[in-house]
Amino acid sequence: MTTAPTLHHRRTTCRGCGATTLAPFLHLGEQALANALLRSPAEFATERRFPLEVVLCTQCGLVQLVDVIAPEVLFSNYLYVTGTSDTMKVHNAEYAETICKLLGLGPNDLVVEAASNDGSLLAKFKAHGVRVLGVEPATNIAAQANSAGITTANEFFSGASAKSLRAQYGAAAAVIANNVLAHVDEPVKFLAAAKALLRPGGIVSVEAPYIEEFVEHNEYDTVYHEHLCYFSISALMVIAERAGLRIFRVDRKPVHGGSIRMYAKSAEEAREHAPAVVELARAERGKGYTSLARMQVLARAVEKQRTTLVALLHKLKLEGKTVGAYGAPAKGNTLLQYCSIGTDLVPFTVDKSPLKIGLFTPGMHLPVYAADELAKRRPDYCLILAWNFADEIMRQQAAYRELGGRFIVPIPTPRIV
Repeated sequence: MTTAPTLHHRRTTCRGCGATTLAPFLHLGEQALANALLRSPAEFATERRFPLEVVLCTQCGLVQLVDVIAPEVLFSNYLYVTGTSDTMKVHNAEYAETICKLLGLGPNDLVVEAASNDGSLLAKFKAHGVRVLGVEPATNIAAQANSAGITTANEFFSGASAKSLRAQYGAAAAVIANNVLAHVDEPVKFLAAAKALLRPGGIVSVEAPYIEEFVEHNEYDTVYHEHLCYFSISALMVIAERAGLRIFRVDRKPVHGGSIRMYAKSAEEAREHAPAVVELARAERGKGYTSLARMQVLARAVEKQRTTLVALLHKLKLEGKTVGAYGAPAKGNTLLQYCSIGTDLVPFTVDKSPLKIGLFTPGMHLPVYAADELAKRRPDYCLILAWNFADEIMRQQAAYRELGGRFIVPIPTPRIV
């Protein structure tokens, strides 16, 4: 289907360093937007699809997408709510405690979160007695956050919004960008806007999926149109420098299949990146995380994973076994579409999020039921699409397991549990 030019454009330069040395290595086909669930079968015929191709900048090592969808299309009515998962509740509590202790935050200090979603993370800061402010472009979710008592501006975070927010609320002790930097087409401008909000001694903290897990664990399903960048520390250093920031600390975190949390301060306060950060970047270059040859090895592994998973599902079907799925996350919708897994192989999926129940997955159109339907429908196997929460899901679905149900974890290679 021809796409309207206002919805989609294709980059020719690296969004990290500006170079034109973009080398394609992984093409996942034309896919419907991974979070654009459908309300009824009447919408299937008009569903839009866009190319999903991953490239490497051979200049700075940033892995990224070149096809850019207008943010207004992606985020105006978002269906991912961070507070849904028990895992994220624990993670958010740790995140807030770490920042509060690091900076010694008190009741006069302001923490701003860009793309704050339902305010779940900021609520943890608020529990420490800190002033909080969210910036969230999704109208439905910003309203939910405000209703929960988390002051939230319903807008995209930008240089202009940073200036107006600073004038209205004051300078920030910390600006948090949790799982959002990968979503913006101009990450240098985004971090420069975050820097503009800081008071003296303030920090910017960015959490994002890490390239090591992407490469080593075959996590191709983290590729979807919202995720424009897949960061190495090397590439983040370049982006931070161009934004006037220097990285002083990097932590590894297990969430979202493996993430890094970067802490940075103004270049006026730190002339260089911390030596430990420089060493981490050197080590990842030694592992090939900025090389095209290593990315081509990943692409071959992705093709093998697809072949293995589809063969398993067909084998189970031939044996007369039934398969359902758990989750309707963006990553699951990438996997379903890339592997062409439709309702002939997996007739339905279930999910905890009330925003998704009753809808249909993009591209492959699996109906989404409530989570308790899994034990009621009793498929022989359950394909865990939200595999990054597999342990939590299997604990929650104890009743299904007691009835004899078994789970399929698709990443990094399909396995039956």
